[in-house]
Amino acid sequence: MDFFSAWIVSASSLPFLCLILGTHAQQAFRSEPRNVTVRMGFTAVLRCEVLRASGTVQWGKDGLLLGPQRSLPGFLHYSMIGNPKRGQYHLQIEKATLEDEAFYTCQVGQSESSQAIVSSSVWLNVLIPPSKPYFEVDMERPWVAGRKYVVTCIAPDAKPEAEITLYKDGVELTGTESFTMSGSKDKLLNTHAKVTVTALSSDNGRQLACHANNRALFRHVETTMAMNVYFPPQRPVILGLEREDVKAGRTLVLECVSHGGNPLASLRWTKNKEVLSTTADVVEQKSRSVIRLKITPADNQAVVSCESDNLVSPSPLSVSHTINVLFEPAEVTLWGSSTAVEGQDLNLFCYASSSNPPVFIRWWLGYKELNTTVVTVEEGDNGGMITTSNMTHTVSREEDGLKLTCEAFNKGTQFSKTQSTTLNVYYPPQKVWLETPPQGVPLRSGTTVRLMCFSTGGNPTGTLTWFKNGKVVTNALKQMSFNRGGARELLLVLTASDNMAAYRCDSTNKAMQTISAHTQLMVHFRALSMKISSRQEELRRGQMLTLECQAGSSNPKANVSWSLGGLRFQGAEQPPQSAQFGGVSVHSTLSLNLSSQLHNQRVICQSYSRVLEEATNTFFKLNVLYPPEFSPEQPVQIQVLEDNMATIPLLVSANPEGVCCEWWYRGKPVKEGNLQYHKSDENSLEIKNVTRKNAGVYRVMCSNDEGVNEISIKLDVQYAPSVKAEKDPVVVNLGKTADLICVADANPIISGMFSWKWLGEEETEMGEETQEDESGLLTIHNVTRAHAGLYQCTANNDIASPATVDMQLVVQFKPELLKGAQWTKVASRGDGSSTAELVCRAEGIPRVDFSWEKNGLLMDFANPRYEERTVKDGSFHTSTVRVLNVSASLDYAIFSCTARNSRGEDTLDIQLVSTNHPDPPSMFRQLDVSHDSVTLEWIPGFNGGLRQRFRVRYRWDRSTSFLYMDVFPPGAAFFTVTGLQPITTYNFSVNALNAMGESGYADNNAVLTVTTKGRPDLGEVPTVDVPESPDRLPVYLTVVGVLLLFYSLSIFFGVRWKIRRGQTGASGGSMLDGKKSEPGGSSQSTEGNSNEYESKEKINVAAQRTLLIDSGSETDSHVYESYAAESSHHYYPTGDYIPPLSPLAEEMRRLGVTQLPVDSQSHLYEDVRDGDLYQDILSSPLPSSSYLFDQRLHHERRLPGYPQAAGRVGDVRPPRRESDLPFELRGELV
Repeated sequence: MDFFSAWIVSASSLPFLCLILGTHAQQAFRSEPRNVTVRMGFTAVLRCEVLRASGTVQWGKDGLLLGPQRSLPGFLHYSMIGNPKRGQYHLQIEKATLEDEAFYTCQVGQSESSQAIVSSSVWLNVLIPPSKPYFEVDMERPWVAGRKYVVTCIAPDAKPEAEITLYKDGVELTGTESFTMSGSKDKLLNTHAKVTVTALSSDNGRQLACHANNRALFRHVETTMAMNVYFPPQRPVILGLEREDVKAGRTLVLECVSHGGNPLASLRWTKNKEVLSTTADVVEQKSRSVIRLKITPADNQAVVSCESDNLVSPSPLSVSHTINVLFEPAEVTLWGSSTAVEGQDLNLFCYASSSNPPVFIRWWLGYKELNTTVVTVEEGDNGGMITTSNMTHTVSREEDGLKLTCEAFNKGTQFSKTQSTTLNVYYPPQKVWLETPPQGVPLRSGTTVRLMCFSTGGNPTGTLTWFKNGKVVTNALKQMSFNRGGARELLLVLTASDNMAAYRCDSTNKAMQTISAHTQLMVHFRALSMKISSRQEELRRGQMLTLECQAGSSNPKANVSWSLGGLRFQGAEQPPQSAQFGGVSVHSTLSLNLSSQLHNQRVICQSYSRVLEEATNTFFKLNVLYPPEFSPEQPVQIQVLEDNMATIPLLVSANPEGVCCEWWYRGKPVKEGNLQYHKSDENSLEIKNVTRKNAGVYRVMCSNDEGVNEISIKLDVQYAPSVKAEKDPVVVNLGKTADLICVADANPIISGMFSWKWLGEEETEMGEETQEDESGLLTIHNVTRAHAGLYQCTANNDIASPATVDMQLVVQFKPELLKGAQWTKVASRGDGSSTAELVCRAEGIPRVDFSWEKNGLLMDFANPRYEERTVKDGSFHTSTVRVLNVSASLDYAIFSCTARNSRGEDTLDIQLVSTNHPDPPSMFRQLDVSHDSVTLEWIPGFNGGLRQRFRVRYRWDRSTSFLYMDVFPPGAAFFTVTGLQPITTYNFSVNALNAMGESGYADNNAVLTVTTKGRPDLGEVPTVDVPESPDRLPVYLTVVGVLLLFYSLSIFFGVRWKIRRGQTGASGGSMLDGKKSEPGGSSQSTEGNSNEYESKEKINVAAQRTLLIDSGSETDSHVYESYAAESSHHYYPTGDYIPPLSPLAEEMRRLGVTQLPVDSQSHLYEDVRDGDLYQDILSSPLPSSSYLFDQRLHHERRLPGYPQAAGRVGDVRPPRRESDLPFELRGELV
């Protein structure tokens, strides 16, 4: 009865009652459409609302029905909008065009309960803006100033017609006439506007504008046109001709300028009516033409003019100037002979060509002006005058060489031009003399001497000739002339033949008179020749050699000496003898003891003049025969790298050079047949692929025709190191000193050739590195556990690749147990039907042994209820104790695990408790944040003995409700929340859940506040909005109400069934975590009954996002709605689902009903033990667990992503009635 009462009082039941009862009222229009005016391209809406609509609603356009669908197929931009539940069937026309202008009606068809109705016809008026206006005027031909022109502007295709306004340079034109004509389509109009404009010169370049406007425009449209008006230019002016007198040769720059005019003026230059230029430049609204005239005498009295005009000029305008050219005579000529005998007369003429004005001629002889002249003037070319002057003069000896000049002077140009000649008067020479080195002063042979002969007086100058010992010297330099004389130079490089030679210079002229000058030279010279001779033909080592040296003529006497290499010797010298050119000769002998070092040496005989400080020499090359000898630079030790080719050089010399050498190694000759050995042409020994076995002393014997010799050479073979460990592994106790030693085999052994490297992943401090000969030592003081691991010793002597060896350092330390919240608690049901695992893991070296105590007493593993197993993995040792058939009274206790080895021991207490809700997580923090996501991390708390999962709660700062996300995979300890908004502050919390309930929020209900970053780019990221339609809210509340009703009935019948079962005894299988055990099996899940678990599994980025239906409160409800799509289906969070037996410690609000909180720490052992209650709940109309959840309790296995198994399957005996179990095995409440 209460159930139906709820439907009666609820407002949400009204739509259902109306639907059941139905109505038979007549349908009618609540509002009918009205006439609408819309601009083209905009959206028009014709409104139509119908009361009690039961028939089909359609719109008609000019009598044509558009269809009942709201999308109106076939009419792309037509659609019906509005809420049909409210009877709204508005016609929306998007992007209206002229074709949409019509009569429209809203029609509702007939139904079983009502007659058809039709609205009044309404008109849709579409406003069309005019197209861009344009001018109709002939602007191809420019306007002429003063004339009138008709301008027409047309604004086409407008509805209604457009209004046109014309402007000239921003000023509205009056007198405009407008009329309309049909447009390009029906209903469209073209507007024409005409106005008459008088063209002015000031209108050139200004704008004509046409503005068109109607109701369809928000702002007028316009078009513009620039006016082009022609008008004549101003009269030109000539610049650059300030004076009419211009000198010939000057470049005259004339500029003609004409201002104004459109088009700008064309300029034309003429000279004497001959066109010079028609080009012009345009500069700032003026025409400018520049010409350059190179003025010549032919331009004298020329007329220069400039004319300007354009297309609209009545006649050309011009300006003119006459040029008067001042010019000099083109030539001045001097006629007549300038040579004469003293006392004769000269007769010369001077001629000046045409000039303006005529020139004045003057005569000059030196600085004296001659006035005995006759002048004549006559007309010449280009309007000038020709001038001629005749001069007569008697010459004398004193005037010989003076310049005779004719000067023509032009007063107009201030320019004079001259012609000159030199007078030549003949007379005999006067004197000859020499400039030479002083006689009796000795000169060095090879010195350059200048003998200069001078002659003065006479005209012409006398001719000079040199003689040596009475013979003409032909190599004298060419005679030079100077004022009143001449000179001739004889350039001598003195030789022995110049000693005491007689030199003479003669001078003659046309008078046939000769005069002479004499001189004599004294020359010092070195020996003219050198010669060495010997009477012995063959020279051998140890013999005595005598050499003779003959020095030729020299002046003065030279000293003779001998030299050999860097040594000097004084030979036996004979008395000097007279020789040619007035010199003397010298003879000397030298004796030498021959040795092999003298072979190919040169013995030098030198003649030295102390006066000249010069020497003459010659040499005698020694050919000394001797047996083989080895060079002092011969190496006695050779170094070579192993596997390379060794070359042992042999530096041996002998005369004769035909040497035969034989190599010996370890008393045996080195034979050519051995492929490893090879003798070069220089007798060197090459050893291919040399090895350390080839090292040692090699002996070589060499011989020739003169004798035999031998030498010993050591070969040192170097090779890369090989290295080995002296001891491996090296075992050391914690805190002691470890010595790691590696030994190398290498040649050479060098200092610093050993290096050590730690091969572990984490960095650790290396010890002290030392070296003792071929051994490398790494000493580590105060060894810690971090030092344990592999070390690498590298030996490198810079030959080939280094050698390495790895050594293991083992550090012995006492056991250390892993401790923490996850290791100190184990939960299990104490009803005798479950198995608990207590895990104790320790790290230590050497081997660790375990012992267990229960409440302080040593455990007896002979008891079949207890099993212990130890597993070793490297330095980690794990001891696991399985407690079978856990009893609350016997096994809920503190178990102590002790791990010990020879270095010490460590103890851990583990508490076995009943299954419970999980502990809150801790260390909740932010790992990363972006513009739309936040990554969170936490440390899981104790799972309460059951599989736990985690849920993230969050909301943004302006929201009053929370969003929730279930973490997937369920055991993951960090998670990424996605779908967030940029630059938004969010509050985050996390808690844990298992089948018994949920924990408080992490870190004592602390809230983590995070602000997302800004969007990284300009692209928009689509957002998903949660639908909040008010029409659907009552449906949600109704569904929740129905679910709560079934939930209450299930609890009621379940409790009654449980009471009956308690009286009669339970039979059959049991259900745990939503799974029923097989009747004959023992495969019951022990999910969470172990203290061995870990956190921080990887995040599954595809984890489902869930939204609590009633986000205004936080409850234990597991029913969520997906907000990633618009569908309204429900689903349950992932994991093993068990419906809760009691609400959380927060009050729940559902449909106005408040439920008070219960004690969240209480343990409903009987409910957990009785799985049939779950079965009854799951039999409710909710979706079955097999459909909603992943049931894997019977198939648990270790996953790669989880180092410790989340739960284990224990071997449990088949469930029995509690009365059949011993008391200590019954799971009673403690």
